[in-house]
Order: sequence, then C-alpha cells, then structure tokens
Amino acid sequence: MRTDNVIDQRAVAFGVRIVKACRFLQENQKEFVLSKQVLRSGTAIGAMVKESEFAESKADFVHKLSIALKEANETKYWLLLLHESEYLDDSSYESVNEDCLNLIRLLVSIIKRMKCAA
Repeated sequence: MRTDNVIDQRAVAFGVRIVKACRFLQENQKEFVLSKQVLRSGTAIGAMVKESEFAESKADFVHKLSIALKEANETKYWLLLLHESEYLDDSSYESVNEDCLNLIRLLVSIIKRMKCAA
C-alpha cells in the first residue's frame, strides 16, 4: 500500500516542527518532561505513516494509519498541556495545534476512505 503523498509530506513537516518546538522548550523554557512526551508522539505520527507505505495488506495499512491517528490525538493533548501550563504562548499553540488538527482530519479521511473501499 502507499500513503497519500500529502499525508507523508505533512507528517514530516509536522515532525520537524515538533522537533524544533521541543528544542525551544528545552533550551529557552527549561521544560524537559512534557517536551519529551510531545516529541515522542509528534514524531511517531510520521513514523507510522512511513510504516504504512509497506503495509502487508489493506487492513495493515489502515491499522498503521490508525496508530498514527492515535499519536496525533496524543500530541494534541500534550500541546494543550504545554499551553495551559504557559510553556507555549497563545500564538504558538494555535499555530502548531492547527497543524495537528489538520493531520488528524487528513488521517481520518484516508482511514474512512480505505474502510469504505474494503
């Protein structure tokens, strides 16, 4: 199976953005716990999208993208905690959260389409 090229590009771009945000949080805010959580889940999205490219079946493809969706939802949670605890200002949070929500929407769309095609 092959993922939609758009999801691959967006997941990589989001992963890079999360890495940079984590670096900022650790170097400037001296925040190390939540930033590691968001780093793990935020980069796992792209890793699961990449894994889905070589899925063994349609069901495996959907499963891997479903894990990416779960990671995106977890990332949304960590971003909210970082914002609510004032490590991320409103502007930064809204921007990165919107990217996360767009990834979630795209993943849901692909998963639904694949399930309907089954």
